[in-house]
Amino acid sequence: MGGATRKGLMQRWPLLTSTILRHARTVHAGRQVVSATVEGGLHRYTYAEMATRVDQLAHMLVRELGIQAGDVVGTMAWNTYRHMEAWYAIMGMGAVCHTLNPRLFVDQLVYIAHHGEDRVIFVDLDLLPVLESMAPRLPLLRHVVVLTDAAHMPRSSTLPNLLCYEQLLQRASTLGGYEWPVLDEEAACGLCYTSGTTGHPKGVLYSHRSNVLHAMGACTPSCFGLSAAQTIMAVVPMFHANSWGIAFAAPMSGATLVLPGNALDGESIYNLLQNERVTVTAAVPTVWLGLLQYLEEGEGHRKLGFLKAVVIGGAAAPRAVVEKFEQVYQVEVRHAWGMTELSPIGTMSSVPYDPNATFEQRIDLKLKQGTPIYGVEMKVVNDEGEVCPNDGKTCGHLMVRGPAIAGAYFKGERRILDHQGFFDTGDVSTLSREGVMSITDRDKDVIKSGGEWISSIEIENEAVGHPEVQEAAVIGVEHEKWGERPLLVVVRKAGAHVTKETLLSFLKDKIATWWLPDDVQFVADIPHTATGKMEKKRLRATFKHYRLPSRAKL
Repeated sequence: MGGATRKGLMQRWPLLTSTILRHARTVHAGRQVVSATVEGGLHRYTYAEMATRVDQLAHMLVRELGIQAGDVVGTMAWNTYRHMEAWYAIMGMGAVCHTLNPRLFVDQLVYIAHHGEDRVIFVDLDLLPVLESMAPRLPLLRHVVVLTDAAHMPRSSTLPNLLCYEQLLQRASTLGGYEWPVLDEEAACGLCYTSGTTGHPKGVLYSHRSNVLHAMGACTPSCFGLSAAQTIMAVVPMFHANSWGIAFAAPMSGATLVLPGNALDGESIYNLLQNERVTVTAAVPTVWLGLLQYLEEGEGHRKLGFLKAVVIGGAAAPRAVVEKFEQVYQVEVRHAWGMTELSPIGTMSSVPYDPNATFEQRIDLKLKQGTPIYGVEMKVVNDEGEVCPNDGKTCGHLMVRGPAIAGAYFKGERRILDHQGFFDTGDVSTLSREGVMSITDRDKDVIKSGGEWISSIEIENEAVGHPEVQEAAVIGVEHEKWGERPLLVVVRKAGAHVTKETLLSFLKDKIATWWLPDDVQFVADIPHTATGKMEKKRLRATFKHYRLPSRAKL
């Protein structure tokens, strides 16, 4: 007969975000945080200096702002050192940091801030007008703190009792260190809303434990590969999908952290990459398209002298972007996939490559979303819920589970997992025998032609490879015989004159013949969501009454 399970004799040490700060202020005290500011110019200080200011803010959250454990505090701000301080102070003292995306419509922001029960909101100078339009509809809001100093402090007729961030900290300068509470590691510490698949935005409520475990995975060589020898620039906004975990992973690893503020154009990004000797960075494809365009305008004189790796996520990475980074600039591309509900990293395409593989074969592998980081388990199921074979070919609904993956939505639907505890991502994908995951589409964007799935993402990636195409989107349109057929919507590069015939000829040998779009429509721009993804719902509405040419057939 077997005996009872033994318990380990290890210390019970809760995984709290405040322990990341404590580690950074002692082990990595001299490493730097470099931040562009909204007021203009750069700000530099060390992790130790950052921690001292976080102490001061935590004092004032309690003493002057009346925040208690469990209260929700909003932030509407760019990636700056003050925003970092707010994150760590709010979470560490036991409150919940709620990031508000300023790119959303005001009605959406009002709903999110009210649903989240924000008591205080920290706001950047240039985003104050957005908050002014929201405030009359937020009855729970007690204080607004402007993330600036006295010299730049604005006045507001809508918000007459604004508080100045730097003056708050100054009043706490004599209070000394803050006694960080020992919280339950399962306590909530962060709140981020996602549009989900239907209805109102849904709140994802992170715990201290989930954030710390996710940051550990993000630091590993198969993910960001961070250490005190690295300098990482967090281009992905702190209000977007939990900052991809960088705000936690950088101080945990001791990596120098560069924060770009509100200027994300190609020139501004390039200057920071070069001047701060950034070795790794992360953002959505549209940012990298802008950087590459700026580099090309330099007629070959602009180089990326220090950058070693760029992480592309949030949307599929176009093949042309991957090839250009790798071949022209000798920068390794790591293709990532994730969601707000995953904290957010799910996979990274940093798997070892066959040394005998050709450049084209390596790019083929990089275009897949990669293998799961530790703590993420995956399966692919068909419409009947049956598990699909891991053959790299059979498409199905991607399901995930793990310690940093949502088990329910804040104040919302509680039963979002299947009987095995897996969450439905809403993506259609394949899994290979080696565990490599490849997204073929979103459930709501997939094109079914004659009962077979067509990958809009793959067509888009190939179309963007044409030298005269700035951006491309593929949507399904009604077809009498086949149910749906793909329509390619294209934004030309400035001064380009590419035609439908030229594009279809370009695509002919790159995708399956029956995937070839039945028509091409040229537009001035393609709508995007507040997080930079193509908004195909609006695109489908634009072409709601569009009919394929009568000659269109397979």
